Amino acid sequence: MRLGLIGPAQGNDEALERAARFLLHEVAIDRAVYLCFDQALERVVHKWAAELVHGDPSDPALWRRAASQCADAAPDAIRAFIQGERERQRLQAFESLPDSGARVIELLNGRVAVMLYDKADLDEEDMLPAAFLVFGASQQPLVKRVGSRWFLSPGTLGHFGVMTLEDRDDGIHLTLYDSLCHEIRRERLISEKSARVRVAGQD
Repeated sequence: MRLGLIGPAQGNDEALERAARFLLHEVAIDRAVYLCFDQALERVVHKWAAELVHGDPSDPALWRRAASQCADAAPDAIRAFIQGERERQRLQAFESLPDSGARVIELLNGRVAVMLYDKADLDEEDMLPAAFLVFGASQQPLVKRVGSRWFLSPGTLGHFGVMTLEDRDDGIHLTLYDSLCHEIRRERLISEKSARVRVAGQD
């Protein structure tokens, strides 16, 4: 599992689009969460999808696109149409926080990551199960361990704003990028799961 995290764009759609394209094409994320609710990601992804399919990118319009682009098309054009539609479907990997108080949950190697906009909104129900508490409302990136939990933020897209968490054989790895998608930090946050040892005679 490779999870992408994008900080608030603060009106910089260009940086947001660059981050999204980088995560999808270069990092090959399985899922990416935009840690804000300002509709910027929806705007960027809709524009991207429309470019891919040369028209209305909505699911209901699929048959209209197919009829207009493939009915009398050459094989190469039909293959290009199919490729564009596959790329459009890959954009479903992106999602935003639905509102300021919403939480999004992911499991990484059996550990819970809770994602939200403002860490001030964290409550006990968030804290108890979570190994990673990820938030967007931070100008600067944050990678900080408190007890058994990690508090993480990619920062805003002005200077930073892009982070990945990857579930590998040897644990959970974090990579932080600046707003130009240059890697600036990499570390392993949690090692692989410890083997569970059963003591003889234990119920």
